[in-house]
Amino acid sequence: MSPLQLCLAFSSLLFAVGLTGALARSNSILVLLGLELMLTAGSVNFIAFWRFGPPASPATGVVFAIFAIAVAAAETAVGLALVIAVYRHQRNIRLPEANRLKG
Repeated sequence: MSPLQLCLAFSSLLFAVGLTGALARSNSILVLLGLELMLTAGSVNFIAFWRFGPPASPATGVVFAIFAIAVAAAETAVGLALVIAVYRHQRNIRLPEANRLKG
C-alpha cells in the first residue's frame, strides 16, 4: 500500500468518525466536534495530495490546509456563539430541545 493510499485511508476513517459523531449526538458541542473532525480530514487530504502528487508550487497544499484551518476556526467561533446564545435562552444545549427557538 502506497503512502498516499495510507493517508487517504486515514483521512476517510477520520471523516467517517466525524460524520458519525455529528449525526449521532444530541449535544451541540459534540456535533461541533464531529464537524471539526471532518474538516481535519479534508486538511489531511490537501496535505497528502500536495505531498505525494505531481510537483506543484512549493506551498500549495500547505496554503489549502491553512485556509481549511481558518474556515474551521471561523466555524467554531460562530458555532460556539450559537451554543452560548441557545444556552442563555434555554439553559440547555441539547439539540432536540432547540426547536423551541422557531418563531
